[in-house]
Amino acid sequence: MSVRCVTSVARVGGVATCAVVGLLTVVGLQPVLAIDIKLSAEEAQKALEAGRAPMEKANSPEDVKKVLQQASMVTRVGADPEKDPCGASAILRTKRYRLEAFGRQEAAESKKRKTDVRMPDEYIKKVVDMPNMEIEVQLCGDDEYFAEGALIELQQGSKKVKPVDIGKAERGRKNEGSGPAFRSRFTALFAYEKFDPTAASVFVVNLQDGKEARIAADFSKIK
Repeated sequence: MSVRCVTSVARVGGVATCAVVGLLTVVGLQPVLAIDIKLSAEEAQKALEAGRAPMEKANSPEDVKKVLQQASMVTRVGADPEKDPCGASAILRTKRYRLEAFGRQEAAESKKRKTDVRMPDEYIKKVVDMPNMEIEVQLCGDDEYFAEGALIELQQGSKKVKPVDIGKAERGRKNEGSGPAFRSRFTALFAYEKFDPTAASVFVVNLQDGKEARIAADFSKIK
């Protein structure tokens, strides 16, 4: 907020009085980004368009690959797989993430059929009304079954949020790069109503062999 004052002085009964006119300029604060728990119909359509537009411009398999890689990075937290293939990371499949994926699918199908293809309204509503956020955890271990029975929780300061459900871990695949011998992944569901969508957070993964992986996630930077 900036304030500019205009001062005038008048003599009244030998006493100087000062009249101050304040001009207030209110500067709007930038909105804080956060995981969107509630989306309007208009916001949902904008998310679809955000996913559709880059796919419409992709004219080769290489272009499509780049679009999909970029999309996976937008809501990925933890290690960057390009720099650290075996570092623990997670993709947060938020409502916007899923709607943008629908948009990319619309663009791909439209090109294939040579006519505009759009998702049915009931599909869009189903995403908008989803009560849980799915995350996909990716990490490495020493044997192909290392991720079986893995547990995960979301920590936000002193608050600890348990998942609604944890999916079965994939059997580990050979890791061709440096680090542990196998790579695996599993999914988990967290109820939107249970966590703060703006907070700096940590996903803590506990493996059956006693090892722990921590994945930092700043929700204020994700939509």
